[in-house]
Amino acid sequence: MFAYYLQLGLRSLRRNPMLTALMVMAVGFGVAASMITWSVFRAVSGDPIPAKSSQLYTVLIDNRGPQYNDNGEPPEALTYTDATALVAAHKATHQTLFYNVAPSVLPEGNQSLPFIADGYATNADFFNMFDVPFEYGGAWHAGDDDGRAAVAVISHELNQQLFNGANSVGREITMDRHSYRIVGVTAHWDPKPRFYDLFSSNAFGDPVQLYLPFTRAIDVAMDTAGRNNCGSNTDFGVGREAWLHGECVWIPVWVELADPAAANSYREFLTHYAADQQRAGRFHWAPNVRLRDVNDWLDYKQVVPPESRISLMVALGFFAICLVNTIGLLLAKFMRRAAEIGVRRALGAPRREIYHQFLIEAGAVGLAGGVLGLLLTALGMFGVGLLFEPEIARLAHLDLSLVAMTLLVAIAATVLAAFYPTWRAAQVQPAWQLKSN
Repeated sequence: MFAYYLQLGLRSLRRNPMLTALMVMAVGFGVAASMITWSVFRAVSGDPIPAKSSQLYTVLIDNRGPQYNDNGEPPEALTYTDATALVAAHKATHQTLFYNVAPSVLPEGNQSLPFIADGYATNADFFNMFDVPFEYGGAWHAGDDDGRAAVAVISHELNQQLFNGANSVGREITMDRHSYRIVGVTAHWDPKPRFYDLFSSNAFGDPVQLYLPFTRAIDVAMDTAGRNNCGSNTDFGVGREAWLHGECVWIPVWVELADPAAANSYREFLTHYAADQQRAGRFHWAPNVRLRDVNDWLDYKQVVPPESRISLMVALGFFAICLVNTIGLLLAKFMRRAAEIGVRRALGAPRREIYHQFLIEAGAVGLAGGVLGLLLTALGMFGVGLLFEPEIARLAHLDLSLVAMTLLVAIAATVLAAFYPTWRAAQVQPAWQLKSN
């Protein structure tokens, strides 16, 4: 019966091409507006590491005092003194620290020009904690951190640029006139948003190109290429060592904790650490610490742009208006066939068959609207940059999941919109129609 009712529905749609076109356009434009904004919203609001988001925590300690805090919140990164002390304490299952670097890379060959590559100075735990995938080799070992080894991990993209994608493990790379032995090449890895480096506002930045040991970067005096929050000029001190051991915050620290009990234990450790700094005379205020997991950190930093939420709500409202118009058009279309319905009911057709026929017809309208919506969505992707920042707009793309969702939403929404017109049609009294005819 489904095929029969579908045939009847298509025949009915062809009898009223103008009315059919209006319904298809209403559904198509409504679903396209919703899917375009949804594609942006899902890209910026998704969980970037769902398997571990409740186990990874960023660590914050107030080293400035309440007079410099924003609503009582400590700075959003740590000083060199605090970061290295917490990592050295090994109070978490895994712990990592890092800062942004941008060394000059010298490719092999005399004819090649050096270029700047963005990366991180970090430790071996970084790769395991954040589930960084590898194409060749792997991360360096903890002993390389302790030994300040001249090793590096490069990205798939940088490996393509330098070595044409070949296995480069064991080869040398020159950065800032120092040679580093490549121990690993990551597969493409670019979580969005980049939850672990919100301090430097890199939530939607370009993929990272290289990694080297934190201890080695400090030894060769590799400056930070990221944010350096010193609060006031007096925090800089005189010379690199004064700055390094001063109160400037520039190093994010993350820890991996297995469960809430471990998180509570680590929070107590942070409080005791801050209290020790207070007793030592470094802090002149009560301990003020924070321990936020990935999702709490994303919420606190308000990573999802307000315009994406507003655009999504506006698009959904527009879609609702389109569906209301579709209800009116379907009602007009179905009620014009009252005589046909009356004859069918007089011949013994139950109301459920009327429902089947008209809902299948509405589904055909929804499918046509979904196809139109796909075309409009594909075109709309080129205009996303007019509403959002370029680094956010480029995240919107039409993939298989969005294609399936567009068609499913169009069909489901149209079928739901057809329930009231179908109910009205099913209430037609056969006797009245036969008598009037």
